Amino acid sequence: MHLERNRRWNHNTHYYDVVLAAVPPGARRALDVGTGDGLLAVLLSKRIPEVTGLDSDAPVIDRARCGSSEIEWIVGDVMTFPLPKGHYDLVATVAAVHHLPDLAAALARLVDLTAVGGSLVVVGCALSSTVRDYAMDAVGAVQHQVLSRTRGYWRHTAPIQMEFPHTYTEVRQIAERVLPGMTWRRLPLWRYAIVWRKSQ
Repeated sequence: MHLERNRRWNHNTHYYDVVLAAVPPGARRALDVGTGDGLLAVLLSKRIPEVTGLDSDAPVIDRARCGSSEIEWIVGDVMTFPLPKGHYDLVATVAAVHHLPDLAAALARLVDLTAVGGSLVVVGCALSSTVRDYAMDAVGAVQHQVLSRTRGYWRHTAPIQMEFPHTYTEVRQIAERVLPGMTWRRLPLWRYAIVWRKSQ
């Protein structure tokens, strides 16, 4: 990851480049689901003219709003808030889908919001259950020590939920059903990444 040196660093911001790399050419509208402090939304606004940051936590949206007046900030639940379907050239969510009770329904909802030709990016958290998972966790532990010492560890203000309802294997199986043709990466720092392009 080629992280900007002046960017606040933690396990989530480390993978913002995964989202930025998936921005479709000519993208006009983006949605950041579970935007938290709004750092990703601000980065997206440097590339995409219309950016919406959505979060169910009102105080954290108030803080995000102070960081940029050019972004549309919404307090709401992505599953129920009346967002326009097929509207966003990029739909992104980082460390948020485990807050939603039904992963398959959540992914299907994000698909509905994505425009044809647009990209959906999910960077998420899950439980380790395989030898490969535990090996990646070990790599992540070393990476965390090195990067937190060299870049400093920034603690975001958004609510944290450390109970993950699915293993990485289960997340991948669900995603393969809902997002045919998606790409999957198991990442260090206790994350996975899904990138999917909506063709029709």
